[in-house]
Amino acid sequence: MPDKKFDMVCIGRSSIDLYSDDIGEPFENIGSFSAYVGGCPTNISVGTRRLGLRSSLLTGVGDDPVGDFILNFLKQEGVDASLVATKPGRRSSAVILGIEPPDKFPLVYYRENCADINIDVDDVKEIPFDQTSAILISGTGFSKDPSRSAILYAAERATAEGAKVILDIDYRPDQWPDLLTFGSTIRSVLGYVDIIIGTSEEIKAAASMGKSKTNVTDSQVSNYQVEADQDEAVELLLSRGPEIMVLKSGSDGCYLYEKSDTEPEHVPGFKVEVKNVLGAGDAFASGFIYGYIKGWDWYKCARLGNACGAMLVTRHGCANFMPTMDEIKTFTDQQGGL
Repeated sequence: MPDKKFDMVCIGRSSIDLYSDDIGEPFENIGSFSAYVGGCPTNISVGTRRLGLRSSLLTGVGDDPVGDFILNFLKQEGVDASLVATKPGRRSSAVILGIEPPDKFPLVYYRENCADINIDVDDVKEIPFDQTSAILISGTGFSKDPSRSAILYAAERATAEGAKVILDIDYRPDQWPDLLTFGSTIRSVLGYVDIIIGTSEEIKAAASMGKSKTNVTDSQVSNYQVEADQDEAVELLLSRGPEIMVLKSGSDGCYLYEKSDTEPEHVPGFKVEVKNVLGAGDAFASGFIYGYIKGWDWYKCARLGNACGAMLVTRHGCANFMPTMDEIKTFTDQQGGL
């Protein structure tokens, strides 16, 4: 892509994440937590920066110590924070996370009166769209206004100014009144989207028109089941605009769906021992986006994404543990390369 001021502007959630230090313990038995930074767009801004992109983050933080914590971390990481808006009277978000591998990772969100969902169109107007290669938007940012309108406006402006739009579906059931509201809202932006990224369950959720159902157990709002047909969901979402859909499939890797192909392309993953799956999808997106910005083919973009996700599931948290390109090279060289 042509040289710009920013390779990526990530728009949406930011939070302080408190991860259980007691791996394997039930949530009620947790004795201590470690404090990190999180939120899908924030994780991706850090992940892409560590790989070498010029990344900026547009989010909202409170005029509080938690906001200072987030801003200090962004500064240390070299993520441009000039677009971060301080929202007086609002609180920076918080998330508490349990870790019970291999398949139980409960989350509890504290997002009442939160700052990041109160970014508005005036904040978005500060983005230099003509000097930005791509923007990253995510589903949770659409859950309430004024963030919903601001992000829709950002997608519209980006398209008009030639910047690519990447959507991470990022469906969190407890942030929405129902599945139908989520699906109809996400589909409203797809006409501006070039790349859509999600798990099978997220893709089915985004395509929902009220006939499907979400099942959440053990407060696992990042790991749920949606009763719907995956193939029908993929076809519906691709018909609304995106050039390509990337279906994340955990240890199986991912699948690439292009409008021009009748069958998806499978891109295999990497074998690792899973410690914590939280944030793995954001690491995947970081790697995929890096390759896309650098002009790689889809397969190689996805292999880098798979490698980033695989490395992150062996670590304790999200943004603070995103891999660097040197780490990725060492890891992939040991497993046959990209």
